[in-house]
Amino acid sequence: MAAQTLLHTEAETTLRMPHHYAVIIHNDEITSMDFVVEVLVKVFHKSTVEASNLMMAVHNDGQGIAGVFTYDIAVTKKYQAERRAAEKGYPLRLTLWEVAQ
Repeated sequence: MAAQTLLHTEAETTLRMPHHYAVIIHNDEITSMDFVVEVLVKVFHKSTVEASNLMMAVHNDGQGIAGVFTYDIAVTKKYQAERRAAEKGYPLRLTLWEVAQ
């Protein structure tokens, strides 16, 4: 049996950080403030104080950042929040914005 020669080639590999996305929560005139706080606590894991402050910022400014995550996590959290809102009959709107790196 003939000896086999193994060729070892090193491929140049560069690692990149994954893109991140901000989950933006938008103000509306129908969704209750208490419900927005609940979503921020249960879906985005904010403290009650942080959630209340963010809810007021969204109320006053029209929108706010609920969190920044990798794409899959951002989409999942957006879906969870929208599903909770739909179950309660609220038109809560969330969007994703890519964060510049």
